[in-house]
Amino acid sequence: MTSIAQLFRDGGSLMWVNLFVLIFAMAIVSERLFVLMFRLRINEKTFLSAIEKLVMAGNFDRAIKLCTSQEGAAVPRVVRSALVNARMGGAAVTAAIDEGLSEVMPQVTRRAGILWGIANLATLIGLVGTVYGLIQAFAAVGLAAPDQKSVLLTQGIAHAMSNTFFGLAIAVTCVFFHMVLSVLTKNVMDGVEHSAIRIENILARRRLASGGRESGTPAAT
Repeated sequence: MTSIAQLFRDGGSLMWVNLFVLIFAMAIVSERLFVLMFRLRINEKTFLSAIEKLVMAGNFDRAIKLCTSQEGAAVPRVVRSALVNARMGGAAVTAAIDEGLSEVMPQVTRRAGILWGIANLATLIGLVGTVYGLIQAFAAVGLAAPDQKSVLLTQGIAHAMSNTFFGLAIAVTCVFFHMVLSVLTKNVMDGVEHSAIRIENILARRRLASGGRESGTPAAT
């Protein structure tokens, strides 16, 4: 059975281009997986429950500090935008949430579509290698000595097929991880949007509980 190393050798110099494309794609995948699974994620239910208790108790300063301590995640940033504008009323809170979402969402969706481009690029690079290998094979048939034709023809076809295999393998890998990252991105975005709605409702309940007065809320920053 032909090994991956043998296929790589058979593919010629273009295989190094394929390898670079694969490394580049995996670097993007690794960075996005880390950001979407760890840096931007937080236990929204636990976090918002703590925020709700502090807000309903009128302890806005501690709520803001809690958000600030976890600002690496997406949800606390949006929630903090709402809290620091709470004393200005519902319209200001909504505007602050929209602004917070506009700042957070680009970080969530960053490089979301680049893997599709890399998949297409890998396929085209593989196609170039395939065509080049076939050119070598036909040249061998037409120009080589009779005792060398079989060997050169085999080498040319091996070159072509190896590039086809690696190009398609890289493309399939990119498409697979694009689907995985799309699901993770949607989960983070859904969590942020749900949290934005919830903090808006929490602040609305706080205003009703205080008779429409905004006492105890922080000054806008």
